Amino acid sequence: MSMYFDIGDETLWNPSNGAGRLFLRQVEVFEAELELASGIGQGKHWGDPDTLEVDPAVYAEFVRGLVAWHCRAGHSVILALSEGFVATALALARRAGIEVEMPGPESGPESGHARVGVRRDVQVPGNPRTTSAAVVTALDTRAREMDRWMAR
Repeated sequence: MSMYFDIGDETLWNPSNGAGRLFLRQVEVFEAELELASGIGQGKHWGDPDTLEVDPAVYAEFVRGLVAWHCRAGHSVILALSEGFVATALALARRAGIEVEMPGPESGPESGHARVGVRRDVQVPGNPRTTSAAVVTALDTRAREMDRWMAR
């Protein structure tokens, strides 16, 4: 069995049920963390939990917020826990034709600029990934890998 993540009549991703369920559970976690709706909901076959419709406008906002959040996290454990999900969500967005700008080095925690929101997670000792450029590069590379592995 498998699931379908669709925009209209186009299937963006056709994962196994296990991978699809895990992705959806992580969507819920990050919707709560970011306080943003994902835009992933019931598909055209109402009552069939294996078909999901992606609202491109809402999903675009979610993924843009997700990428920005991830790239400015500055906490190694948070980065490690979130990187696979964020890369998968980004690959799905790219398949949907959604442009997601990767943050520049000036937006990282080392830039001296104030962060948006409350800084709740401080890592002691400091982060071994010293530049946001490294985080952005790792995320972009991982998203490209995920796109190759994600069945349509």
